[in-house]
Amino acid sequence: MTDAAYDDGIPDPALLADVFARDCASRAILHNVTSRWGLLALAALADGDLRFNALRRRVDGVSERMLSVTLQSLERDGFVNRDVLQTIPPKVKYSLTPTGREVADRLLGLIEFVEAHVADVRDAQGTYDDTH
Repeated sequence: MTDAAYDDGIPDPALLADVFARDCASRAILHNVTSRWGLLALAALADGDLRFNALRRRVDGVSERMLSVTLQSLERDGFVNRDVLQTIPPKVKYSLTPTGREVADRLLGLIEFVEAHVADVRDAQGTYDDTH
C-alpha cells in the first residue's frame, strides 16, 4: 500500500479489500468477472480482439442487451477496452486490458478444470439426485 493510503499511520478502510465483508467493493467486481456473461466474454476476448457481433456469436445464448451491459461493467472495472473504429458506419472493437488479460488467464484455468471434470460432476449430481 502506498503512503497515500495512510492517514496518521492508519490504512484507509476504503482501500482494504475483504470479499467476505458486506460492503467491500471487491464483491461487485468479483460479481462482474464471474457472472455467467462476464466470465464468458472475458474468456472469449482472451483469444483476441472482437467486434460486438463476433463476440455475441462466440458467447452463444447471450442477448444483445446483456452483452452490452456486461461489457460496460467490464470496461468500467478496467478489464475491457472499447475502441470505436472511425469507419462508416462506425464499428466497435473490444479487447482485454492488461488486467483483463490476467483475469481471463485465471478464468481459463477454471474453465479448463470444469470442462475436464464434467463427467465427475454429472456422476455426483446423479448420486445426489438418487438419494434426495
